[in-house]
Amino acid sequence: MEQKINCAQACVNGCVLGDKCPNIEFREATAKFIQETPLDKMLELAQERLRKKITEPPKWVFPEDP
Repeated sequence: MEQKINCAQACVNGCVLGDKCPNIEFREATAKFIQETPLDKMLELAQERLRKKITEPPKWVFPEDP
Protein backbone atom coordinates (compact mmCIF):
# COMPACT_ATOMS: atom_id res chain seq x y z
CA MET A 1 0.00 0.00 0.00
CA GLU A 2 1.36 3.40 -0.99
CA GLN A 3 1.87 5.74 1.92
CA LYS A 4 0.23 9.20 1.61
CA ILE A 5 1.92 12.05 3.45
CA ASN A 6 2.08 15.82 3.22
CA CYS A 7 5.65 16.30 1.97
CA ALA A 8 5.63 20.03 2.77
CA GLN A 9 5.25 19.20 6.47
CA ALA A 10 6.78 15.75 6.87
CA CYS A 11 9.90 16.25 4.75
CA VAL A 12 11.09 19.60 6.13
CA ASN A 13 14.40 18.06 7.23
CA GLY A 14 14.69 15.71 4.25
CA CYS A 15 12.58 13.10 2.49
CA VAL A 16 11.12 10.57 4.92
CA LEU A 17 10.06 8.02 2.28
CA GLY A 18 13.42 7.68 0.54
CA ASP A 19 13.18 5.70 -2.71
CA LYS A 20 9.40 5.33 -2.30
CA CYS A 21 8.91 9.10 -2.60
CA PRO A 22 6.17 9.93 -5.14
CA ASN A 23 8.08 13.11 -6.05
CA ILE A 24 11.43 11.43 -6.77
CA GLU A 25 11.45 12.60 -10.40
CA PHE A 26 11.13 16.21 -9.26
CA ARG A 27 13.83 15.73 -6.63
CA GLU A 28 16.26 14.44 -9.27
CA ALA A 29 15.41 17.27 -11.68
CA THR A 30 15.88 19.80 -8.89
CA ALA A 31 19.25 18.37 -7.87
CA LYS A 32 20.39 18.47 -11.51
CA PHE A 33 19.22 22.09 -11.86
CA ILE A 34 21.06 23.13 -8.69
CA GLN A 35 24.28 21.42 -9.78
CA GLU A 36 24.26 22.78 -13.35
CA THR A 37 22.95 26.32 -12.81
CA PRO A 38 25.21 29.07 -11.47
CA LEU A 39 23.90 31.05 -8.51
CA ASP A 40 23.91 34.27 -10.56
CA LYS A 41 21.56 32.65 -13.10
CA MET A 42 19.25 31.43 -10.30
CA LEU A 43 19.10 34.94 -8.86
CA GLU A 44 18.38 36.35 -12.31
CA LEU A 45 15.50 33.88 -12.77
CA ALA A 46 14.09 34.77 -9.35
CA GLN A 47 14.28 38.51 -10.04
CA GLU A 48 12.54 38.08 -13.39
CA ARG A 49 9.72 36.06 -11.80
CA LEU A 50 9.32 38.67 -9.05
CA ARG A 51 9.19 41.42 -11.67
CA LYS A 52 6.44 39.52 -13.54
CA LYS A 53 4.52 38.91 -10.31
CA ILE A 54 4.61 42.59 -9.38
CA THR A 55 3.39 43.73 -12.82
CA GLU A 56 0.50 41.21 -13.00
CA PRO A 57 -2.95 42.65 -12.45
CA PRO A 58 -4.58 41.61 -9.18
CA LYS A 59 -6.61 38.40 -9.20
CA TRP A 60 -9.93 38.86 -7.50
CA VAL A 61 -11.45 35.96 -5.63
CA PHE A 62 -15.17 36.19 -5.02
CA PRO A 63 -16.82 33.94 -2.43
CA GLU A 64 -19.50 31.66 -3.79
CA ASP A 65 -23.07 32.86 -3.28
CA PRO A 66 -24.89 30.68 -0.76
